[in-house]
Amino acid sequence: MATDEKSQSDLEAELQSLLEQERFDPPEEFVRQALVSDDSLHRRADEDPNGFWLEQARELDWFTEPSESLDDSNPPFYRWFADGKINASHNCLDRHVEAGNGDRVAFHWRGEQGEEEDWTYADLLRDTQKLANGLKERGIGREDVVGIFLPMIPEVVIAMLACARIGAVHNVVFGGFSPESVSERMKVSEAKALVTVDGARRKGKTAEVKSTVDEERIGDLDHMETLVVVKRTGADCPMTEGRDVWYHELLEAADDECPAEELDAEHPLFILYTSGSTASPKGILHTTGGYLTGVAHTTRLVFDLKPEEDVYWCSADVGWVTGHSYIVYGPMACGATSVMWEGAPDYPDKDAWWAVCERYGVTILYTAPTAIRAAMKWGVEYPERRDLSSLRLLGTVGEPINPKAWAWYHTVIGGRRAPVVDTWWQTETGAIMISPLPALTPTKPGSATKPLPGIEAAVLDEDGSEIEEGQGYLVLKRPWPAMLRTLYGDDDRFVETYFEKFGRETYLVGDAARKDEDGYFWIVGRIDDVINVSGHRMSTAEIESAIVSYEHVAESAVIGQEDEDSGQAVTAFVTLEGGAEPDDELEGSIREHVAQRIGKLARPKRIIWADDLPKTRSGKIMRRLLRDIAEGREAGDVSTLREPGVMDDLAEQVRQRGDGGDE
Repeated sequence: MATDEKSQSDLEAELQSLLEQERFDPPEEFVRQALVSDDSLHRRADEDPNGFWLEQARELDWFTEPSESLDDSNPPFYRWFADGKINASHNCLDRHVEAGNGDRVAFHWRGEQGEEEDWTYADLLRDTQKLANGLKERGIGREDVVGIFLPMIPEVVIAMLACARIGAVHNVVFGGFSPESVSERMKVSEAKALVTVDGARRKGKTAEVKSTVDEERIGDLDHMETLVVVKRTGADCPMTEGRDVWYHELLEAADDECPAEELDAEHPLFILYTSGSTASPKGILHTTGGYLTGVAHTTRLVFDLKPEEDVYWCSADVGWVTGHSYIVYGPMACGATSVMWEGAPDYPDKDAWWAVCERYGVTILYTAPTAIRAAMKWGVEYPERRDLSSLRLLGTVGEPINPKAWAWYHTVIGGRRAPVVDTWWQTETGAIMISPLPALTPTKPGSATKPLPGIEAAVLDEDGSEIEEGQGYLVLKRPWPAMLRTLYGDDDRFVETYFEKFGRETYLVGDAARKDEDGYFWIVGRIDDVINVSGHRMSTAEIESAIVSYEHVAESAVIGQEDEDSGQAVTAFVTLEGGAEPDDELEGSIREHVAQRIGKLARPKRIIWADDLPKTRSGKIMRRLLRDIAEGREAGDVSTLREPGVMDDLAEQVRQRGDGGDE
């Protein structure tokens, strides 16, 4: 047996031994140095939850400190710290500079081509003030919506904090989304300005961004008055006089000082659009005081963050809520030094991330199970090239982590010395809700363990009765500061989506969960038609709409199918219009069409041609049966179907096509 084969065999045996252990106590060395190693916070939160949260809020820097915690007079429209005055940009920048920490590095930025830039808190404050003044000079003020469509470059943080500084509401769109998705989100939020970039880089290639955004006629929106363009790559970038302005020119012309606006705690901070079970994305609205309290508190608590010592890296993109909460607002409110990474984890080689950990001495790494599974597939030789001894804490986010990936992460990346915090939360919750405390909570691979102090989670049955052990609907039974306040422009949908099934005081998460004999929570999956691909939630209805908009397609039904690499993958059942013949070329064209309309993550990994779909007599598509077919299970009762024979036809299609396409 070759040496590398033997080492792989030894690793497999070690991982199997770990999995048989099932339960892991916090490492003793970690416990000795941890910020929190007893249950006093839990006790305090249980005794007086509102007082507990007021204490956490007062860890921030307020212009007017709040005297009250929760206003629950109009559920589910809760208000937190409502008599306080605060500014998120001030808390992330000014207070650290004023405390003498302006020279502390906020971000070690690593560009895709190997470029390195260190941005201190003073650097970011300087440019944030200039951009804030530039936006004000362009007529942007309190509660105006500003779109941000940027890659992972420092300017994305500056743009967010400049908006927060003047009370504008930022609406960040993930850089991997299509220009059409950007246009839709700018339209429904009535954005007054958009901050974008000339081009973006990915694996050595540069793609035009601003010019493709222009093709979606964003500038023709009545409310879109300004496009600010960052010059980063030199990509072709036509500018419209009077509307478009270069970012660097805007900063050069702006005044140096822009005092942070004193804002109500309930002043809107940002909108972030996420997928719903209908085709239209949901605009999650977060406000300032409660959100900032939640993310600052959980950053300290869950990651055992010591700003003077740690180098923290959350590998997410700022375009998702994980980036908002745990790249920007949480770590920066705490004064942390972070890593910001532009690019793919396997470029220029599959040790790229581990090289960054070694280069900057990363102590805390927070990433997605998808990334861990990819690294497992590439092999241990890549992390073994690098010194990862600085890592003292590992975290996961976005989806449940399967036990084998947990064991590999803990062993290969963390050297068995670094506890793993498997965190559960959502765009809607704003901050982490269920997670181990690294020096306190024994972990079970695959379980997010227990709710954090101040969070009351439960598993309910269909009738709303609590399940002490078993599976049901995951809910949150008590409001928390970082919770969404509404869906932007749609209070009715907010209530209907989250607070209708079990009443206005119980938040329906949308996930199914299992609670075990120790009270640990295990997240099972979505209860609605939302697919979680690599930790990114996408609406089946949105993908179906994109597929049906392609010529020759008559109908489509989309499901999430279990996938080893991405957790779930998009599988599409597609019915063609009469006369159209299915072939590989058409399949490729449909996949590319979806990528153009929504983004590459939404591309169906597998397309199954269907003459018809399983529907009830009322016309509802039975996606449960489609999942059974796609995953090779025996279909259950089909007597309610309008045409029961369609199931046999689809099963034959699946047998003929095997596992389907690839990425």
